[in-house]
Amino acid sequence: MSEAKDNTQFSFVEMEHSILEFWENENIFQKSLQQSKEFDPYVFYDGPPFATGLPHHGHLTASTIKDIIPRYWTMQGKHVSRRFGWDCHGVPIEWEIDKKLKMSAQEAVAKLGVKGYNDECRSIVQRYVAEWRSTITRLGRWVDFDDDYKTMDPWYMESVWWVFKQLWDKGLVYKGFKVMPISTALGTPLANFEVSQNYRDVQDPAVTVLFKIKDQERYLAAWTTTPWTLPSNLAVCVGDEIDYVLVRDESTAKNIYFAEELLTHYGDFEILERVKGSDLVGLQYEPLFDYFTDQQTEGGFVVVSDDYVTTDGGTGLVHQAPAFGEDDYRVLNENDIDAFVCPVGLDGRFDESVTDFSGMHVKEADKSIIEFLKQRGSLYRQEVIQHSYPFCPRSDTPLIYVAIPAWYVRTSSIVDKLVSANDQIHWVPEHIKEGRFGNWLKGEVDWGVSRNRVWGTPIPIWINDETGKAICIGSKEELKEYSGVEVSDFHREHVDPLTFDIEGEPGTYRRIEEVLDCWFESGSMPYAQLHYPFENHDVFKSGFPAEFIAEGLDQTRGWFYTLTVLAAAIFDKPAFNNVIVNGLVLAEDGKKMSKSLQNYTPPDNLMEQYGADALRLYLINSGLVKAEEQRFVDSGVHEMTRRALLPWFNAFSFLKTYAEIDEWSPKDGFSSGDNVLDQWMVSRLQTLKEGVSKEMSEYRLYNVVPKLFDFIEDLTNWYIRLNRSRFWGEGMDEDKVSAFNTLYSVLYELSKVMAPFAPFLSEHLYRELSAFSEDKADKESVHLCRFPEFDLDQKASGLEVAVDRMQQVVLLGRQKRESVKIGLRTPLSAITIIHRDESLLEDMKSLEGYVRDELNVREVRYSSDEGGYIDLAAKPNFSLLGKRLGKNMRDYQKKIGAMTFEEISSFQQSGEIRIEEEVFSLEEIEIFQKPKEGTATISNSFIAIELDCELTPELIRGGYAREVVNRIQRARKE
Repeated sequence: MSEAKDNTQFSFVEMEHSILEFWENENIFQKSLQQSKEFDPYVFYDGPPFATGLPHHGHLTASTIKDIIPRYWTMQGKHVSRRFGWDCHGVPIEWEIDKKLKMSAQEAVAKLGVKGYNDECRSIVQRYVAEWRSTITRLGRWVDFDDDYKTMDPWYMESVWWVFKQLWDKGLVYKGFKVMPISTALGTPLANFEVSQNYRDVQDPAVTVLFKIKDQERYLAAWTTTPWTLPSNLAVCVGDEIDYVLVRDESTAKNIYFAEELLTHYGDFEILERVKGSDLVGLQYEPLFDYFTDQQTEGGFVVVSDDYVTTDGGTGLVHQAPAFGEDDYRVLNENDIDAFVCPVGLDGRFDESVTDFSGMHVKEADKSIIEFLKQRGSLYRQEVIQHSYPFCPRSDTPLIYVAIPAWYVRTSSIVDKLVSANDQIHWVPEHIKEGRFGNWLKGEVDWGVSRNRVWGTPIPIWINDETGKAICIGSKEELKEYSGVEVSDFHREHVDPLTFDIEGEPGTYRRIEEVLDCWFESGSMPYAQLHYPFENHDVFKSGFPAEFIAEGLDQTRGWFYTLTVLAAAIFDKPAFNNVIVNGLVLAEDGKKMSKSLQNYTPPDNLMEQYGADALRLYLINSGLVKAEEQRFVDSGVHEMTRRALLPWFNAFSFLKTYAEIDEWSPKDGFSSGDNVLDQWMVSRLQTLKEGVSKEMSEYRLYNVVPKLFDFIEDLTNWYIRLNRSRFWGEGMDEDKVSAFNTLYSVLYELSKVMAPFAPFLSEHLYRELSAFSEDKADKESVHLCRFPEFDLDQKASGLEVAVDRMQQVVLLGRQKRESVKIGLRTPLSAITIIHRDESLLEDMKSLEGYVRDELNVREVRYSSDEGGYIDLAAKPNFSLLGKRLGKNMRDYQKKIGAMTFEEISSFQQSGEIRIEEEVFSLEEIEIFQKPKEGTATISNSFIAIELDCELTPELIRGGYAREVVNRIQRARKE
C-alpha cells in the first residue's frame, strides 16, 4: 500500500499515474519537442546502458539527472533532443551467452560458427528493454525510446569504422606486443581503465624461492605472490645501488643473498659478505624448472638490474617472467635478452610445454607448483598475504597479466590534447577535473582497443598475407571499392570472408580476427548515433561538443575517458562542455546492493510506495550528485514528501478551499497590494527563481532542494499561518483579494519553477490552478511553459532580511519562554530587539504586529547598542588555519582571542580583518555571542533579543483570560 498520502488520503502515487496517463494520451512529450524544434539546440549525450540487466538505483540517479537538465533547458527555450541508446556488443553480452551455452566463446564458435554465435548474442541484447522502458517512464523521465540507437546497428558500426580510420590516418593506431590484463573467464584482454573498476582485497600465497648460482654453492632469494609465473622465470633483477648481503643459513646449510635492509624479516644470520647490486649483475643461475632450459642460449637465467627494484618488501631480488609482468618484459628488452616464453593461453591454462601442470588454470596451479618447489628444495619460505588484486568486472574472476599481441591507440602521444580538452570541461563536482579524471589523463598509457572476441564491431584492418602491409577501411563504400562486395551488415560473419588483391602487389589481403573494445563504440556515440559523417553533417557540427552529459563516478575511467580520447584525437576538442558525476548508491546497511542479501527495495516498488517525485528529490538532495557514496535510506524518500511535497500540496489545498468558499478566481493585472507579507512572499518567489536559475546554470543540483525546503517553510509555516485570518474574513475586501492573488500567483509560478525537479506534482498543481480560470493557463501542460524569469522590480532584499530576522526573533522568543516555563497564552510586557544595523531595525518595525502576536508581548522595543547586551568572542577555525599558519598558529590564536568587541563588530561587517601580516575571512575566524553579565539576553548569529519575563498580576490575569477563551473555542468545535 502506498505511504505517500496525507491525512485527507490524497495519494501522490495515484496522482502520478494519472499524470503519466495524461502525458501519454495528450502526447505532451512530443508536443514539447515539436514546439521547440525551431529553437537553438541544447545537445546532451545519453550514455548507452546494456539491456541484459534490470535498471538499478544507480541508473535511477543518473536518469533523474538526465531528465532534470533537459526539462530545465527546454523551459529555457532550447530544443533538447532526448534519444535513448543501447550498448549491444562486447563482453557483457558474450558472458551471458557463455553462461547460457555452458561453454566458452571459443568452444561455442567451434560448434556454432561465427554467425551462429552472433545470432545467439543478438537474441538477448534487448532482453529487458520493456522493463527499462517501464521503469524509466515511471520515474517521469522523458526520453525517445522509439528513435533509439543500438551499437549493433550497421549504420552505427559504419561510423565506428570511420572513427577508427581517423585515428589510423593520424598514425595513432599500432600493433604492439605488451603485457595486458587478461580475463581468463572471457579469454580476452581488457583495457587498463576497465581493470581499475574492480579491485578486491584477497589472500594469496607469497613464496620465497632460491635460485642456485651456476657453478657456485650460493643462492639468490626472490619473493613473489604469483607462484604460477615461476615456471616461466628467465631472469632475476636487483637494484644497482641496493646493499646486498650473503648470509649463512644454518637451518638449510645454504649461503643466500638478500637485500641487507630486508634481512631481519627472515632471521638473524651470520653475514659472510656485503656487495652492491651491480656486483651481482651478470651472474648466471640454474633454472627452477627444466621446461625452458633452451632459453639459456637466448640470454636467459641471468641477474640483471633496474631502478624499479626497491627494498619496500620481499627480499630485494625480483624474479622476472617477461610474459607476465610489464616491468619484467621491459627489463629484459632493455638488457637485450631475447629469451621469452609464454606457456599460458588466454583461457589461463598451461599448455603442454609445462608438462607437470599442463591444462591446469594458473591460479589453481599455485599449490601444486609450491609443492613441486618444496620437493626440489627450492622453496625457502611460504606465507599468505592480503593485498588488493584486480578482478574481471564482468565475470568477477581474478585477472592475470600476459604479454600478447594487441592493437593500441597511441593515447600517450596526445596527453597534451587530452589535458587541454579537460581544461575546457565544467565538472560537477569540480575536484574530479584535476583529481580523479585529470590525474588519470596525465598518467596516460596507450589504450588497448582490440578484443579476441566475436560479437562486436570488427576492427577494419586488412593485412596482406605475404607482404604484411596493412590497409584500414573506414566505410561501406571503401570496402566495396577494395572487395567488390557491398555489405548490409558489418559483423564478422559478413566481413571476415571478404578478401581482396591489389594489382601489382603479391599476396591477398585478409581481415584480422579481433573486434573493437565495446568502450570504443560507446565513445564513438557522438558521431555514430547520427551516422556521421555519412549523414547529418550539419546536425552534428551544430551540436558538438555536447552541452551536457551525466554518469557515475566509475565512468571517469570509462565513458568519460573514451569520449574525451576520441574527440580530442579527431577534433582537438572535448566531447562535452558540462558533466555531473554521480556517486555510488549503497544499501542502507552500507554494503553493495545485492539481490541475494535483499538489502534494498527494488526501484519500481520504491516508486509505488513513495512516488517518483519524492524519489527524485531525495536523489538530488543527496551526496550522490556530488560524486559521493550514499547509503540509500527508504525513509529519506518519505522525508521528501513530509518536508516538501505534502506542505506544498497542503498550501494549494488551503487556497482551493477558501477560493471555492468565496467563489474567488484570479484576475489579470496581479498586484501584491500594500500588505508587507504579500510583498515579502512575492520577493521570496523572485529570490527562489533567481537562485534556482543560478544553480542550474552551474549544474549544482544539490543546492536546489534546500532552497525549495526554505521556500516551502516560508510559504506554509510563515506566510499562510500569519495570514489565515485574511482568508477567513467575511466578504471580499481589497486586502483579502490581495491575499488570494498573492498565494495563487506564488503557487502558480512555483509549479513552473519545480517542474524539472518534481514533474508530477508540478503538473498536477499547474492544471488545478489553471482550472480556476481558463484565461490564466499559459499551456495545457506545465512542461510546455517557459521557466519563469525573476522580476527585479518585485524583489525587496531588505524586506526579506527583515522578515528573516523577525523569524529569528520569534524563534528566540519561543526558546526563551520555554526555558523559563511561561506558555504563549500568558502575555509578557516587552521584548527588545537588538541589532547594530539601525536600518534593519527600521525595516523590522513594519513587522512589529507579527512579533507581538507570535510572542504575545505588549510592547516591542529596539536597540542598536549591541555592546550593552552581548559580548563577542573570536577564535580561529583550526581546520582551515592550521595548515596555513603552521608553527605560528598558537601565536595567532592568542591575538584572535584578544580581539575587542569593536574589532569583532567591524570584522563582521567588512568580512575580513588584518592581524599583523595575515588577512582573515569570516570562515577562518569563528564568532561567538554570549549575554552580557546582568542581562537576560538571548541571541544567535543573526540577532539578539531581551524578553522581559517578569509576571505582574495583570499579565497573569491576561493569561487566564486567554486560556478561558481558548477552551470555549475548543468546546464549540467539539
